[in-house]
Amino acid sequence: MPTTLQGKRVAFLATDGVEEIEYTKPREAVEQAGGQPELISIKPGQIQSFRHLDKSGTYPVDRTVADASPDDYDALVLPGGVANPDELRTHPDAVRFVKSFFDAHKPVAAICHAPWTLIEAGVLDGRTVTSWPSLRTDLRNAGATWVDEQVHVDNGLVTSRKPDDLPAFCDKMVEEIAEGKH
Repeated sequence: MPTTLQGKRVAFLATDGVEEIEYTKPREAVEQAGGQPELISIKPGQIQSFRHLDKSGTYPVDRTVADASPDDYDALVLPGGVANPDELRTHPDAVRFVKSFFDAHKPVAAICHAPWTLIEAGVLDGRTVTSWPSLRTDLRNAGATWVDEQVHVDNGLVTSRKPDDLPAFCDKMVEEIAEGKH
C-alpha cells in the first residue's frame, strides 16, 4: 500500500479550541510521509489549542478559509476538540470548504468531535463513521451509521473516536491520502 505523500498538500482546518494532539500528531504523520500540511482557519494569525479543557500551545495559520482554494489541496484533515468543530460549523466558508472535498472525492479525515462539521456540510447521509460517543445521535440524525471502532474508513473518509485512537487514525489517514481520489 502506498504510504508516501510526496508532492501532496493537505489542508488542516481548525480554529481556537482545537484539541492539540489531534492537530499535532496527524500533522506530524503527514510531514513524516513527505506531505505538505497547511493550517487553514476562519481567522488569520494563530489559533489557540487545548489539552482537554486547558489552554496549551498556539499555532500559526497559513491562510484563512476564505482565501484557500480546495483545488490546491489533495486532502482535508479535521482535528477535534469540542469548541473547534462547533465553531467551524457556524462559518459558511468553512462548511463550503469541507463540502468541496467530498464533491471532488478527495480523502477527508476527522477525529473525535470533528464530524460535527461534516454534519453541517451535509456529507454523511449513507456513510458509516465513528466519533466521540456523544455525537452518535447527531450522526444518526444526519443519515450516517455510527460504529464504535478505533478507526473506520468509508470510501476515503477516515474517522476515529478519540486521542487514544491516533496511531490507527494517522496510519489510515496517510494510506487514504496516498491513494488519492476515491
